[in-house]
Formats: sequence, C-alpha cells, structure tokens
Amino acid sequence: MTGEIFRDDWGIPHLRADDAVELARLQGRVTALDRAWQLEVERHRAQGTSASFLGPEALPWDRFARRARLADTARRCFAELERRERRERRDTGTAHWLRAYVAGVNEGLPSATAPEFARVGLTPGRWEPWTPLAVWIATHILFAGFPAKLWRERVAAHLGADAVGLFAADGPGTSGSNGWLVAGERTVTGRAVIAGDPHRFIEEPGVYQQIHLSCPEFDVVGLAVPGVPGIAHFGHTGTVAWAITNAMADYQDLYREQLRRTGAGVEALGPDGVWRRAARHTETIEVAGEEPVGVEVIETDRGPVVIGGPEGLDDGVPEPGAPPVALALRYPPRVTGDLGFGALLPLLRARRVADVDRAVDLWAEPVNVIQAADTEGGTLHRVAGRVPVRAEANGICPVPAWEPGHDWRGWHEPPRAGLTDGVAVMANQRGPASPLGVEFAPPHRADRIAALLARKEHWSAADMPALHRDTHLASATALLDHLAALDGLSGPAAGLRDRLLRWNRRMDADSADAAVFAAVRGAVVRRLAEHPAFAALTTPPAWPEVFLPWLALLPRIGFALEHLLTAEELYGVDRPAAVRAALEEVAVRPPAGTWGDTHRSAPWRALPPTTPYDEPGLSGDHDCVLCTSSVPGLTDLAARGPAARYVWDLARREDSRWVVPFGASGVPESPHHRDQLALWLAGDLVPVVTDWARLRKETDV
Repeated sequence: MTGEIFRDDWGIPHLRADDAVELARLQGRVTALDRAWQLEVERHRAQGTSASFLGPEALPWDRFARRARLADTARRCFAELERRERRERRDTGTAHWLRAYVAGVNEGLPSATAPEFARVGLTPGRWEPWTPLAVWIATHILFAGFPAKLWRERVAAHLGADAVGLFAADGPGTSGSNGWLVAGERTVTGRAVIAGDPHRFIEEPGVYQQIHLSCPEFDVVGLAVPGVPGIAHFGHTGTVAWAITNAMADYQDLYREQLRRTGAGVEALGPDGVWRRAARHTETIEVAGEEPVGVEVIETDRGPVVIGGPEGLDDGVPEPGAPPVALALRYPPRVTGDLGFGALLPLLRARRVADVDRAVDLWAEPVNVIQAADTEGGTLHRVAGRVPVRAEANGICPVPAWEPGHDWRGWHEPPRAGLTDGVAVMANQRGPASPLGVEFAPPHRADRIAALLARKEHWSAADMPALHRDTHLASATALLDHLAALDGLSGPAAGLRDRLLRWNRRMDADSADAAVFAAVRGAVVRRLAEHPAFAALTTPPAWPEVFLPWLALLPRIGFALEHLLTAEELYGVDRPAAVRAALEEVAVRPPAGTWGDTHRSAPWRALPPTTPYDEPGLSGDHDCVLCTSSVPGLTDLAARGPAARYVWDLARREDSRWVVPFGASGVPESPHHRDQLALWLAGDLVPVVTDWARLRKETDV
C-alpha cells in the first residue's frame, strides 16, 4: 500500500492513499510533521503529565486530569471499540483505523521539526492506540461547563435561588459558535450552502487542521482536530457537507459525596444508606524544577472525585456536626465506555444527508447541533450526542449522592428541527437542544444572522464572509438605555453620553466610539462587582484552580450585564447611580484610541514565543456575529474567537472556502505558520482546492 502527500499554496495537506486504513496512517504522519509540539502537549495534558516539562503552572490541570481519570476513560473506550470488533468478527473497524493513525503519528514524530522540544528538554514520546481518545476527552471535558454548577450553588446560597437566572449565560454569555444552512431554494445555484465559525479559545497552533483525505472509498475536505483521525466537526465529501455548533446541553453531573476512611481504604455513602467501597489509589505528578507531587485518586459509584476527599472539601472545615463532603464528577464516557468515535468513519463515507444522520446517531460528546445538506436537496438539522435522563436538580447544582432520586435513567432522544423559509441558524441559543440544557447563549448572534439572511432572497457562497464579519452589538441596548435616561451630568459626561447614543453600535477595530462604549461598560461592571450586595461572592472557595474561572465574580458580572441592568430589581443596587458614576469616570479620561488598540488577540500557547508577536487588534465582541470575546471590566484582550471559518458550497465543492487564525503549520520557521492571519483578520477566506493537478506533490510514504 502507498500514500501520497500533496500541498496547496497555503501548505494545507492533501492526502491520497489506497484505502481508509493507509489514509489514517498518512493523516497521523502528516499531523506529526506539521504539529509535533502541539501533539505532544495534548498527549501530556490528556495523561496529566504536562507539568513534567511545562513546570508548576501546569500542575492544576494535571491534578484534575488524574483525579477525573481522563486517560483511564480513554483506555476503557478504546477497549470497548476492540470488544465490539471482536463481537462482530471484523478484522477492521474503528479500533484498527485508530491504530493506523497512531502508527503514523509515531512514524512522523522522530523526524518532525519543532524547536520547542529543545527549549524544554523534551523528547517526543510514543502514542498509544487510545491516545486520540484521551486527547478528545481532555479537549472537551470542560466544554459543557459543569463547574458552572458550583457557581450557581454559591449564588443560590448567598442571594437566593431567583438570582441564578440573573447570572445565566443567556444574558450575555461567553462566546460560542455560529452556523447557518441556506437551502437550495434560497441560493443562486439551487444547491445549499453551509457556513459558520466555531468559537473557541484561540491557540497557536490552532485547534483545527485544514486537511483533504482521499482514497477509493471517499474524498473529503474538512477541519480535523490534531491528534484525532478523520474529520469530526466540519466536512464536505463532494455530495454532502456537515457542520456543528455546541448544543449547550447539560450532560455532566456533580455529586456531593460523604466519604470515610477505613482500614481497607475509602467508602462512600450511597442513596440506599449503605456505605460502599470506593476505588482508591495514589499517583505521582512530576513537576519540572520542583519536587514531585502526590495525588489521591478516588472513584465512587457516581464517578471520580474531583474536589475534596474523605476529610472534606478543599475550602475548609465543614459546619459543626456536618459530615465531610467531596464532589464527584459523572460524565457519559466514564459510564458507558463509549466516546462516539464510531461515528468518525461513517461520516467520511457519507454520500447523502441520510448517511450523516445515521453516523451521528453514534455520536456521544460533546453534544452538538448538526446541520447538513446534500446535492440532491436533502437537509438535516438535529442534535447529536448523549444526554442522561435524570432529575432537574442535577442540572442546576451539585446533588447529594446519599439521597435517592438523582440517578441516571437512560438517555434523551436527540431532538430534531426543520428549516424556516429555507434557512436554519444556530448560535448556541435556545433551539432544538432547549430541553437538554440549562444555560444557553443569548439570542443576539442568531437573531442577527437570521435578519441578515432575510435581507435578500437568494445567496451565494461568495456572499457568506460578509456575515462572518458582522460587528453589530445588539446587547449594547441595555446600557445605552440607562445612559439615555441620565440627567444632571457634567459637561464632558453629557457629551460622551450623546456621542454613544449616536454610535452605530458596531464593534469595529478602527472605531473610537466602540472603545468608549467598552470603557464605560467595563467601569459599570467594576462598580456593580464592588457593591456590598455581591460581597459574599467576591472571594471564591479554595477549590482547585481549574474551576476558579467559573467562580470569579467580575467576569460573571460582565457576562451577565444585560440581565443585571434590565432586571426589575437588583438586591438594592442603584444601577442608574452606578452607570452615572461609570460615565463620569470615563469622561475624565476617555480612551484616546480605537477599540482595536486594546481589543487585541491573546492566543494560548504552551510556551511563550522566543520573539513575542505584536498581536493584532480585533473587531467584534462577545455578542457580535464576529464573536471575539474579552472579559468586560477585567480586560479587553480576546482569548476566544473564531477558531476557523468555513463556507461549504454544495453546487461546486471547489467554490467552498475556509480559513484558520494562523496557518496550516505549527512550526514557527515555516512560511505557513501564520500566513492566513491577515486573511482571518480581514474576514477573508482561502479557496478549498480539490484538483490534484493544482497541488504540489511533497512525497510518497
């Protein structure tokens, strides 16, 4: 068997092989060559060993990864794939395909060029067949935001249950993803167009890998996750295309556990009043430059303990007379041994919407909304993934493991939806997945995309980047309404207020008015956060660092500002006074520059670059379609944003386009390391090339 690696003008790999297994090996090999450092960082993070070369800053994550048993869960899921193949008496299948991908990674790593290895004294290690599953789990374990249950519990305890909704992600929340499907009846070609952009933490190298996979069984272009074979989230086979957005479903639970030590180990109190033995062992985490750290790993019948232990929570001594309590995490792959990887090969082989539909029946997590269309006019709009059926309380806060009624009782049937006037729009708002979630993104992005699509009857693939670039901020209304109601302002403040009321509400990088709005918004957030009504939420518990971003008050105020400003009453807070004071504060020293001067990209890197980049200024904001999310009141820097953009054309696949924030290569010296950045900033995309005659052959493998 042979394989061929080709490249286009952007260094994007195009792979051709004799069969799907050889193609998987080739994909693993080219990913190792292009993303060796990224692959090793992700492998170590999945195993909880990243502190061994990144140092103590990585220790909180490693401790969580060990306690949550991420790598062990990946091993279980891979073993289940192997058992399934044996039961079906098949020589090939998902497990065999995964082994081929891993073999390719292990072939490519020794010859890969990555200067970061020398900086930290690391030699690439060997991948195991289950490593891709571990990378997937580690990437998505916090995707459903189960730590938000810790926040909701604190809010309910200090402000009452009614306060939980005020801080919900609906108004407004952190960034999510955009996706829209325009059926053939609404396009100039008569064939559907799918477009969108996943919003995630921006990382360098990027979290998505543009790739083209071809063998006699299939020919697919799409965005792969480095370290995972196939094309899971965004793909185009020539006759059918698909894309996803996060469904915002709630499928992970936290259980309060009563634990006690015995001579034989640790026991946990169950809902039947019986103490049962919990699994327990200790592990050692190596830390570069420091002594190794031991971690106790405990797992009850509910799941792995991620906060506290038999002596209680990490936030101190329990109330007098109350038993020590720990928190255990229950998440579907740990329960079922199924991560949904059985969907990956069927997706590559899909020819019609019905094939995609059957494939995503096998999907597990994260729970997504799938949009798909084919060349015969078929469309699909549905939820895919596994959400447990259980009590409503499970979705709100941690629940007591020793009380009955909080068990899992099967799985929800994934909801389906249709199109409206030939269009389907998803932007993490309440939609098909509403029965499956607790908090959703505000409707502003979805409403804006739908309104833009309603402006004309027929659209083309070339029209779609204009929607990607839209910077209108509908959520500004709540604060602007408060500003409009103020009187008795000083001269400078009145002038600033009038200027903002004339503003076009576009968060453009070159807009000075957008900078002023952001400054006033930030000052309002800080003043609300300083109010005595919220004092009890100011200092989070001494819980593991991994969970602290969900418990910080200032970001919660910033993301919930729209709800807090429009609520009928806010615990005695004089909101007009807070807005007045914020406006007067900014009027004394208004921003001298534009929004892009402070709203700059802040990508995550495992190591800082040896020569720091001058990160660019960005248009957009967390409720714009161009969703570049900062933390109002804390920083204008944007750690989140479009991790890719895509336009899939079902009329002619070669008219499809895509872009990533930096480039196809993770090697800093490569000409393709950051060559797409300027296009990404401008909202432009590069062509999807599928003609092998237009590609440069790199090698036979």
